[in-house]
Amino acid sequence: MDVTVGGAPYPFTGLRRKSVLAVLALQPGEVVGTERLIDAVWGDDPPATAANTLQRHISFLRQALRGRHTIVARPPGYLLDLPVEAVDAGQAGRLLHPGGHDGDLAGRAARLRAALRLWRGPSLFDVTEVAWLRNQAQRLDEIRLDAVERLAEARLALGEHVALVAELEELIERSPFREHVYRLLMLALYRSGRQAAALAVYHRLRRLLGDELGIEPSSELRDLEAAILRQDPALDSAPPVAQPQQAGRVRVVPAQLPRAVGAFTGRDEELAWLHRHTPPYPGGRGPAPAQGATVLVVSGTAGVGKTALAVHWAHHVAERFPDGQLYVDLRGFDPGGVVMDPVEAVDGFLDALGVPGDQVPASAQARAGLYRSVLAGKRVLVVADNARDEQQVRTLLPGTPGSMVVVTSRNQLPGLVAAEAAHPLTLGLPSFGEARRFLANRLGARRVDAEPQAVEDIVARCARLPLALAVAAARAAMAPALPLADLAAQLRDAAATLDPFDGADPATSIRAVFSWSYHALGAPAARLFRLLGLCPGPDIAPLAAAGLAGLRVREVQPLLAELTRAHLLTETRPGRFGMHELLRAYAVEQAHGHDGDEEQAAARRRFLDHHLHTAHAAALRLARGRDPIELSPPAPGVTVQPLADLQAAQAWFASERDVLLAVVARPPDGFDRHTWQLAWALGPFLCTGGYWRDNQRVQRAALRAARRLGDEAGQAHAHSALAKIHDTLGDVAEAEQHTRTALRLFGHVGNKVALAATHRNLGVVAERRGDIRLALTHCEDALQLYRSIGHALGQAYTGTAIGEYHGLLGDPVTGLAYCREALDAFLTVDDLAGAAAAWDVLGGLHFRTHDTQEGERCYQQALALWRRLGDRFMEVTTQANLADSRQRAGDADAAHQARRLVLAVLHELEPDAAAQVRSRLDVAPAPAACATA
Repeated sequence: MDVTVGGAPYPFTGLRRKSVLAVLALQPGEVVGTERLIDAVWGDDPPATAANTLQRHISFLRQALRGRHTIVARPPGYLLDLPVEAVDAGQAGRLLHPGGHDGDLAGRAARLRAALRLWRGPSLFDVTEVAWLRNQAQRLDEIRLDAVERLAEARLALGEHVALVAELEELIERSPFREHVYRLLMLALYRSGRQAAALAVYHRLRRLLGDELGIEPSSELRDLEAAILRQDPALDSAPPVAQPQQAGRVRVVPAQLPRAVGAFTGRDEELAWLHRHTPPYPGGRGPAPAQGATVLVVSGTAGVGKTALAVHWAHHVAERFPDGQLYVDLRGFDPGGVVMDPVEAVDGFLDALGVPGDQVPASAQARAGLYRSVLAGKRVLVVADNARDEQQVRTLLPGTPGSMVVVTSRNQLPGLVAAEAAHPLTLGLPSFGEARRFLANRLGARRVDAEPQAVEDIVARCARLPLALAVAAARAAMAPALPLADLAAQLRDAAATLDPFDGADPATSIRAVFSWSYHALGAPAARLFRLLGLCPGPDIAPLAAAGLAGLRVREVQPLLAELTRAHLLTETRPGRFGMHELLRAYAVEQAHGHDGDEEQAAARRRFLDHHLHTAHAAALRLARGRDPIELSPPAPGVTVQPLADLQAAQAWFASERDVLLAVVARPPDGFDRHTWQLAWALGPFLCTGGYWRDNQRVQRAALRAARRLGDEAGQAHAHSALAKIHDTLGDVAEAEQHTRTALRLFGHVGNKVALAATHRNLGVVAERRGDIRLALTHCEDALQLYRSIGHALGQAYTGTAIGEYHGLLGDPVTGLAYCREALDAFLTVDDLAGAAAAWDVLGGLHFRTHDTQEGERCYQQALALWRRLGDRFMEVTTQANLADSRQRAGDADAAHQARRLVLAVLHELEPDAAAQVRSRLDVAPAPAACATA
């Protein structure tokens, strides 16, 4: 239930309160009787106080909706006095059933798309625990599926069969028994020229229906199969209906190649090689058509000119690719260290190829399929620049001949050569003659010919590296009166006064080149550049940079822009700035030379304070059941990143993950307290993402830091986190050792909350050893501790574990009581992770009481919450628990189906997390709740 008041979202909590509003909202403008409301919200067994509670809920809702007039008391009940269009369900109904003539196909498709956009997730997601609303949610979901099918029909009639194929396949995967979707997919494939694939879809459905239901496809589908076999002309699509141009969108053939280097020179042999492997004009001479697109891989060291060569050549052959030229920088070796997801590249290409955003499917696989479908039969040149590895490129390869892909990378990418028959080209340093010609093209032949010895010195000092040559030439071009001998002398002097940068050979140093840009900076930008070199990690956000420098964000942003213009900083992605490792080392040298130890230490403190305080706040949003730790106040000049909700916390951690890992791995001297506290804050995010090995390294670093400090609380937290990691990785002995050490240390420091959590974790260890009674005893000890200090969420998490253990000991009825009480506590405070864990255990307990229908429902509630939280590891763990429960219930086929779903997505997890799930698919389910102190 989402409520918007005055254009702004109005969040409120409480299952019954939301349910009251939901029942009224599903019938706006209609009187809903009090008895009917109570029956809908509380079911067949309402409490004696239901009527009074209903009045309180109505009073709250009126206040939230800004006035008594919104919910009107009208015998025999209440009425939500809003127009139908004020409720998404009502607005969707108007769009889906406009009345009268439905208009042209394009208009119908637009209305259906508008209606479908009103579904922002599963219908009535957060109130489906109420039976009446659960039935309404199923009704609304069915309406949505019907609208999806109607939209597909309209788009098929509009001639969008190619784009529909991937989306219909994805829809069948979610709803495998909807025969009408199979019919639409068969038509889309047939009209795309894929008769065999269309027939294969029919036979796939026939096998599914026979195996699962013992029936044949409908007569309509059998007739369609026969029509496809005889290539009935009636199946051919009508000419696409002309559609109005989207506002602000101009359909053009993509021509995305960057501007070619104006003074490109040399590389004659490499250019000839590229031309030899270029497909000819249609009908012309050249290489025989390949089974797929032609793929070339240009590899070489950084700064050697791979991109310049590829772009220069691409401009020369662009006319051979009349359907367009696509370009993407994959950021595989970006100065900021942020590698582009290939799905992001596919999205950019689909947009360039004119595919409207609302036609792009949700899944990565379907997007890649749509991309290949759009390129089928076309002649398009794709330049994939700065690739990291083979996997990053494979998604971008067209599936049919005619197109061509050129990849540049610092790696040789042998996998593309072996598996994709790519042609490799290794680009080495240019010859001295080519380097001299490069300078002549930039500076003019007369100026270069006049000072041959100076030119020789410049080329030598630049080590023939094109990047260094380009920067040196730019310096000379901006000072036309400067003799080249003076430029050569500056290079020699710089090399003489600075330690060799690349080992012992001063001829390969380019530090002098960096100094020219650095000395041209204003003093504030130069100071920021020096301080940025002190920061671990690949990049930095403006707010963190402001804290580092002790400035406000609006003061630091112009400095970041100045550094970016000078090529001393790169905006790796919007709002994140990084520098090459060589530039970082140069910045550190400058900091040591200009800024005192106290200034450097203060800057590091501000940088760490920003990340620590923001990470602490984010961790508490991710793990609602966790108690905060005591932090020192942030240093003056530090602004903590505001995090409005769970999604903001997840996004911040994802953005800062590499920075935080680097900080903990290589902490500055004197900041051990920051180290262990950052590890404490980072733990929940790394667990949620399944980054177990990363978390293990982080917590070991935390333990070392806390030991250096003699901080028993910090050591205890690190031991507790390591215990959970070792338990997850299957090392029970190590897990027990860390847990008992944590118990002893928490006892020393008098942290009763953490003591209780650690007792609960001892229960997990005992359960892993097969001693369920001992596990139950530990959890009962934890529960007593939590009750003695009035810690409600601790009691709820422990109650979930106790409920699980009662089930394992053959008393599921007692377990249900504990878990229901825990679930109520979690729902009261919107602790989604706790609620998901409780639903998971409830599912297993209901199966043990042979109430498989309720067990299935509980598991689905847990799965939905894990998906909402983005916790893929716990989602597949719950799916595995469901498989185990079905197996115990004797439903081997359903258990096998659940296991197949788990195995199908294991590749999306980190390797250790995947191995953990795979290892327990055929054993009893693990406890759903594990404490972190």
